[in-house]
Parts: sequence; structure tokens; C-alpha cells
Amino acid sequence: MTAQAVAATYKLNFIAVKGAELISMYVGESERAVREVFRKAKQAAPCVIFFDEIDSIGSERESGGAKGLNVLTTLLNEMDGFEAMKDVLVLAATNKPEVLDPALLRPGRFDQHVYVGLPNTDARRDILQISLRKVPVATNDLDSLVADTEGYSGAEIVGVCGVAKRAAARRMIAGATEVQIEEQDLRDAIAVTRKGVTDEMLKSYDDFANAGAC
Repeated sequence: MTAQAVAATYKLNFIAVKGAELISMYVGESERAVREVFRKAKQAAPCVIFFDEIDSIGSERESGGAKGLNVLTTLLNEMDGFEAMKDVLVLAATNKPEVLDPALLRPGRFDQHVYVGLPNTDARRDILQISLRKVPVATNDLDSLVADTEGYSGAEIVGVCGVAKRAAARRMIAGATEVQIEEQDLRDAIAVTRKGVTDEMLKSYDDFANAGAC
């Protein structure tokens, strides 16, 4: 979400890449896919390339296996390429910063680090309002729902809204005359959505940031 906001703010084209999806490809295809991403970004410049779950392809080389090593090497070569990447910004996100290969963090690569913590109260309210803005919502207690999402990531809150929307859609299919999200839809969605970030993970992020890596 942060990477998309950067692209939107500066009116840049945006290419998103899931690291895990690259690794799941057949041998040789992952490397070609990485090269293709950079080729498209250069053609679409000014452009942002965003690698989500960069740890999937950027783990330390002795732990990533032969396939992971090949993909990581291709990524490093593209970032160091002889062709200047004019007007191409490369961003990445991870929830496992401690496993990244040091080569990825060298100057000229991912050498600027920003710790983005979990959304605070105001941010959670904004995420809920934006995610629900196109569907009528029958609740006068948004503050309570915001409080109930403490500790959730932005993506998890968006997911909560998606679950609630599907509940409303099922009622319409069953004969309801309008699509309206009830407060209970959101509460039920929160109840079944697990928090993905544990206290231990938060501590490791704080330690990483306090060590000067961010």
C-alpha cells in the first residue's frame, strides 16, 4: 500500500511483483520473469517496481537453494545493470528483514530502509472508510470497530472488509433487495481474521530498526 501511494503521489507507473510467485515458476522462468519486469519498467519509465515478500527471493544465498540463488543473482545483476535505470525506482517489502542477503542491502541496491509499523488508530479508520466507501454500511459505531482491529495490518483490515462485503452479497443472492454491510458482518469478519504479526515479530522489527538497519 505504501509503494502504491508513492507511485500515485508522484504520478508514476507501477509494477508489483510477488516474490513467492517468482520462486514457484519452473527452472529458468523465474530469472526470465525478473529480467522482463525490469525491461517493462524501463519502457514505462517513470516507473516504480515493487517486490513484495522480497525475502522469498532475497534470502541469504547459503539458505535459499540453487533456484533461489539464480533468481537473486539475476535480481542483483538487473539492479547493477549496465543500462542506466533512469526514472525507475525499485522498492521492496519484507516481514523477515533479518534473513535478507547482505548483498541486497549494499549501496546502490536496497540501501535505504524504512520501518513501517502496524497502522495506528487514525490509519485503521482511514483504511476501513476507504475499503467500505462504495458499499452502504449500517453502523454508527465505527470507533469500536477501529479499536477491535488494533494489531491488524493494513492488508488484514482490507481483508476484513472483503469478508464483510461477501456476507452482504450472499444476503442479496438469497433475496435481499439491497446490498448493505451490517455492523455484525464486520464484527464477524474481525473474529475470523487472524492477526499475522505476533509480538515476537514486532520485537524483531524493533531490534532490526534500532540496530541502525532502518
